[in-house]
Amino acid sequence: MSAPGGLDLAVVLVGPDGAEHRVPFGPFAPGPEPSAVGVVEPAPGAPVRVRLALPPPAAGLGSAAVPGSAAVPGSVAVPERRDVVVTAEALGAPVDINLRVEAGLAGRDPGQDPGRDPGRDPWWLIPGLFYGENRPAGSPRPFPRFAPGPGDPAALVSSAWSFRSDRAATPIVFAWSDAGAGAGVALETEELSPMGPTGLGFALDDAGRASVHVVFPYLEAPVTYYGDATPRPPLTRRHRLGPGKPVEVRLAAYGLPADRHAYAPVLREIWQSGRRRENAWVSVEDAAELTAHGLLRWHYDPDPGVLLETVGFDRGIDVDGAPVDRQAMHVGWVSGIPWAYALLVHGRRVGNQAAVAAACRVIDFCCADLSPSGTFWGVWYRGRGWCQSWTPIPDGLHARTLGEATHFLVRAIVAERAAGCAHPGWEAAARSNLDAVAARRRADGNLGAIHHARTGEVLLWAGAGGMAWIAAFVEASAAGLGDYLAAARAAGDYYAAFLDAEYLNGAPEDTDLAPTSEDGFAAVMAYLALHDAERAAGGAGAAGAGSAAARRLDQARRAADWMLTFRYTYDVAFDPRTLLGRYGLATRGGDQASPSNQHLAAYGLICTAEMLALSAALGDPYYADRALETLDCFRQFIARFDGDFNAYRGMVSERHYQTECFQPKGMLLTLSHAWCVGVVLLACEQAIARRPQNPLIGQAGASAAGSRGSSTTLMQPSVGSSTRGSGTSSIRTS
Repeated sequence: MSAPGGLDLAVVLVGPDGAEHRVPFGPFAPGPEPSAVGVVEPAPGAPVRVRLALPPPAAGLGSAAVPGSAAVPGSVAVPERRDVVVTAEALGAPVDINLRVEAGLAGRDPGQDPGRDPGRDPWWLIPGLFYGENRPAGSPRPFPRFAPGPGDPAALVSSAWSFRSDRAATPIVFAWSDAGAGAGVALETEELSPMGPTGLGFALDDAGRASVHVVFPYLEAPVTYYGDATPRPPLTRRHRLGPGKPVEVRLAAYGLPADRHAYAPVLREIWQSGRRRENAWVSVEDAAELTAHGLLRWHYDPDPGVLLETVGFDRGIDVDGAPVDRQAMHVGWVSGIPWAYALLVHGRRVGNQAAVAAACRVIDFCCADLSPSGTFWGVWYRGRGWCQSWTPIPDGLHARTLGEATHFLVRAIVAERAAGCAHPGWEAAARSNLDAVAARRRADGNLGAIHHARTGEVLLWAGAGGMAWIAAFVEASAAGLGDYLAAARAAGDYYAAFLDAEYLNGAPEDTDLAPTSEDGFAAVMAYLALHDAERAAGGAGAAGAGSAAARRLDQARRAADWMLTFRYTYDVAFDPRTLLGRYGLATRGGDQASPSNQHLAAYGLICTAEMLALSAALGDPYYADRALETLDCFRQFIARFDGDFNAYRGMVSERHYQTECFQPKGMLLTLSHAWCVGVVLLACEQAIARRPQNPLIGQAGASAAGSRGSSTTLMQPSVGSSTRGSGTSSIRTS
């Protein structure tokens, strides 16, 4: 029905038998709080009265804007927000129900055959969970996909999906009609409600009508995704509604402009209106010392000079007599050069020669044996040596992994030069990689996704995985290793189309072409590097409105906004009997890895310096605040002593299970990952290097004040502060 403000709202009760009953509301009563009332009978003898009210907007909400800067003028206003309150009261016998609030999507022709023109399908966004079609057609990686028509739930394909809200980084669902050509709508809720945990989702029906919805309590349909190719049965929770015990639920509705990027000011306002409790267990310096110890003690193996990708918490477990530790090292990404670089920077700062020697040995090992095509290999295995990346394509090397390894190799070269140490082998390896990939660039700037290890042929061009090379090209040029700026600029122009489409995919090796948080991190690093290059090339005044630097800065901002859709804006509620509940894990600031891998991950710390630089360039503390909040978040669950949460000192897990995916909610993966240890160390070293510009870096809880709630926990932060820092720095490389 049409509600005041132009919203198309409906309320549906799902009865005990699963039948849906749409509430027949009367006209809205006028006044400061328009309301409508209807009665429906979800079960025989159990009528329910439902009142839908639209109270006046809360003070200060719906009035904020995303600020521009001298280089990127203007601002984007937050779309109009309207609070929605629904009250349900049993008038007869008690009844078990779900209550679903729907918002219809305007501007779509209901007579259109939804199967004929995929380019005109609605565009969905559930932060961290669902992006457009979500899984590209033909992707072998199984996870939920949207497609019009009857669907195939057994293959995780459907035109309608419902999920529990804690799967989302922010419990809100957005939709735009006609793939962004028409206006949109969004519904926001919270994880918990008086009716129980909430859910959210969307649907495109057979008549072509599109809608988004919030469900009290949640249901998961048409199937439940648990992280693998086998869908679990749909889940439905009910709330028992008794006579004389009305229940009230609240949500918010937004009318959106056609621009799909309109999610950014909405998510920013939701984050700003929330509050978090202090959560960091240790200071930045202590976190750096602990993680450096973890890399050296548990992951580093001097024979032959590797950072083992995973090591078990329980050192007494083996598998058929072999250690549970993964005897492998990627050249970048989940191990290898980036995290050796972090150890190197730490060792130089504190005078730890063992750390310096280990880091150099790892980098030496990676640089000593390049593939016949001139790039790094993908993965080293004990007993096999160097070989291809994690791809079913024979001899395939993943562009993102190679690009990230080369990028941090360039940083290691620069850091060692500053320490008075030359590494000719490193420089030769860097130039070989840079030259090889620059030469393979397609005419339109695409750098390719999978490269043949022996011939150098680009085997796959799809996705944006090659974006990781942009920062490597820019920083190598600045370091005098060659002139790669033309390749960087062309690639930046090519991959900008992914930003414009609000769909970046292809970065990790293990998720095929899924959209992931790691695509966002790579984009932020790429476009900040291009911004720096344009400023350096243009001299004074190069950052003015309309300049190349201003364009790159705006692209970096858009990349950061998209990246932040994966970042939790609230603290998930855990059962206090679980490990994460007992320790009181605060999830705000953590990132959902991807719609395919639904767990909290720390990889976003890799662009801590870039986020600080972005805030400085924009004159807007928002991005720095979000980065420092993530550094707060992942200074939890660093093992401070042997036995801490069943780990050994310095260990860091890859997966915190904040929702029901892979494992029950509240569990922790009992493996320490080299990249998890290394990325925390990297962010700590970047933060320490920038403390003169931001003195609040490193104070536990410095990113925000207050708490939405309290719980009994086993750990209190070591240092307390409730002041948000706003200072930033434009210097990014340690």
